[in-house]
Amino acid sequence: MSDRLTHECGLALVRLRKPITWFQEQYGDPTWGLRKLYLLMEKQHNRGQDGAGIASVRFDMPAGEPFLERARSGKRNPVERLFDDALTPARSMSEEELRAISILDLKKKLPLLGEVLLGHLRYGTFGGRSADACHPFVRRSIIASRNLALAGNFNLTNSPELFDLLVEYGLSPVGGSDTGVVLEKIGYSIDREHDHLISTMGPGSFAALEGRALAKEVSTQLDYGRILERATEKFDGGYTLGALLGNGDCFACRDPAGIRPAFMVITDDVVAVASERPALAAVFNVPVEAIQPLEPGHVLSVKRDGTIAIQRFAQPRPIRQCSFERIYFSRGNDHEIYDERKRLGENLAPRILERLGESVDHAVFSFIPNTSESAYLGLIQETERIMRERAADEVCQLVAEGKATPDRIRALMDVRVRAEKVAHKDQRLRTFITHDAARRDLVSHVYDITRGTVRPGDTLIAVDDSIVRGTTLRDSIITILSRLNPARILVASSAPPILYPDCYGIDMSQLGRFIAFEAAINLLRARGDDAVLDEVESLCKAQDSLPPDRMKNHVRLIYDRFTQDEISAEIARLIRPKTGEWRGEVEVVYQTIEGLRRAMPNHTGDWYFTGDYPTPGGYRVLNRAFLNWCKRSDSRSY
Repeated sequence: MSDRLTHECGLALVRLRKPITWFQEQYGDPTWGLRKLYLLMEKQHNRGQDGAGIASVRFDMPAGEPFLERARSGKRNPVERLFDDALTPARSMSEEELRAISILDLKKKLPLLGEVLLGHLRYGTFGGRSADACHPFVRRSIIASRNLALAGNFNLTNSPELFDLLVEYGLSPVGGSDTGVVLEKIGYSIDREHDHLISTMGPGSFAALEGRALAKEVSTQLDYGRILERATEKFDGGYTLGALLGNGDCFACRDPAGIRPAFMVITDDVVAVASERPALAAVFNVPVEAIQPLEPGHVLSVKRDGTIAIQRFAQPRPIRQCSFERIYFSRGNDHEIYDERKRLGENLAPRILERLGESVDHAVFSFIPNTSESAYLGLIQETERIMRERAADEVCQLVAEGKATPDRIRALMDVRVRAEKVAHKDQRLRTFITHDAARRDLVSHVYDITRGTVRPGDTLIAVDDSIVRGTTLRDSIITILSRLNPARILVASSAPPILYPDCYGIDMSQLGRFIAFEAAINLLRARGDDAVLDEVESLCKAQDSLPPDRMKNHVRLIYDRFTQDEISAEIARLIRPKTGEWRGEVEVVYQTIEGLRRAMPNHTGDWYFTGDYPTPGGYRVLNRAFLNWCKRSDSRSY
C-alpha cells in the first residue's frame, strides 16, 4: 500500500494454565508468560506503531497489595520500552536466583508479572498519540471482580449514541473515544451482572450469603456471555476485544459479523488469543491446525479456577470478514493469506498481457512496496504459465504442419519473464519536515532505484497491493520509477479501486481523499454532468436525519456513470508526474471485484470497494462523508 493508513490494532492475551512456580521449576523461568506476551506483541508489531500497553492480573496477592497492574507507552519502539522496564529487575538475577526466589517476592520486584496478561499495539484512528490514548484502558473498583482492563482492535460508528446511553443510565462518563465508551458500557454490564447475582444469593435468598463469601460466589458465577450480550446489544461496528478482571477472570470476544480477526490456541500450558494466526504458531511452537479462529459473535472466557468456556453472546449476522486484512494488513507468513495474495496477482496476468500486446519481450516486472511481493510472485508465475501454454499450442501446430525444428521448439519453450527488484525502500529515511515543498523532495528519496534494470523502450510493471489516496504514487513512486526511463509505467493494483469510506478499524472516512473519487468527480465535470452531484447531495441531505437502517448508498450514482477502465485511465492521468523530463506513459490496472472474491472467498468484507456495508452505521458514515465533502469539511465522518 503506497499510502500510510492508520488501522487494525493488534491484540495479545496470555493466560497461564499452570502456576508460575511450575514454569519456574520446569523452564527455570518464572517470567515465561511475560516473555511470551512480549514475543506475541513483537510478532504483530506491523499492527501498531503509535503506542503499546500491557496489563496483568496477579493471583494470590496479600490484602493491600495491587493485583491489577498496567503500563503504557506512546514513544518510539513502545513494545521494547515496556518490556525492558518490566523485565529489568530480573536481568540482574542469576538463573539460580530465579529458580529459588519466592513468586510473591518476584511479583513485588516485577509489578507486571502475573498469571493473566493482556497486550495491545495501537494504530490510532481517534484521539492523540500520547500514552493516555493507548490501551489497555482500566476501570477501577475496590471490589476485585469489578476491576476491568480492556483492549481491542475496533471502531464503532455510533459512539456518541452509546455515550448518551451511558448518561441515561445515570453514569458520568468522561471523554468520548470509542475505547472509553466501550470500557464503561462493558463495566456497567459487569456491575449489573453483580447486582443480579447478589439479588439471587444475598440476604433473604436461599443461600443467604454475606460479606466475603458472597463476593467470592458472585465472582465465581459471572457469566460473560450474558454480560457481553447486554453490553454489546447496540454496538455498530467491527471489534475484537480482550479483557482482564481483577478477580483473575479474562475473556476475548469478536463482533458477530467477524469483521475484525481473532485467533486462539489452547495448550496444556496456556490459553492465548491474538489478532494473527502465525504469531501464535511461532510463539507457542504449535502447528497451524492447532490454532482456531474465535467464531464471530462468541466470547472465549477463562475463569480464575481455570474453567474455559466459549459462548455465543450476539445473534448471528452475515459473516463479512475484512478483505483488507488479507490484502495488506496481516503479515504474509500466514499460509492462507500468502496463497490468497498470490491468487490476486495471478488474476492480473491476463489483463497485463493484453496491455503488453501478448508479448513480454520488452517488459520488466517489479513491485513496490514490499507488501506487494506475494501478489507480484503470483503475477510472474501465472504470466509464465500462460505463455508456456501458448507456446505449447504453437509447437503442436508446427508439428501438425511438419514445420517443427529443434531450434524453433527451443525458442518457443524458452519462456522467461524479466523480473527485477527495481526499487528498495530506505527504512531509515523519515519525512519529518512538514513544509510541503521540502517534504515532497524528501518523499522522492524514500525509495532507491536499481539503475540499468530497465532498457529504453521497456514497459515497467509495478505491482502495488492497493491504491488509496494516490499521494505517494503521485509525489514519490512514479517520479522515482521514471528515473529508470521506461517507455511506460504500468501500475497493477492487486486490490480493486477504493471507492467508499471505512469505519470499522481503518481510518479512511474522508471521501474526497480517495483518488478514485477524485477521478470520478473529474470525469463528471469533464462531461458536464455536475447535476449528478447536486442530485446525490439532495438525496443524502434528505436521509441525513433518518435512522441508519433506513439509509441507502446514494454515492453509488456517481460511480455508476463510469466503467472501471475509465476511472483507471483518469487515475493514471492524476498520478503522472507534472514536472521533469520524462515523457513516458502511465497506465493503471486494477483487480476486479470478481477476481477479489475468487482469490479470497471466505473474506467477503468488501464495503470499501462496493459500498455494501455490513452494519447500518456504515451507510450513515458514507452519507456524512459525502456531505462533508460537499461542505469542504475535513471532519471525521463518525
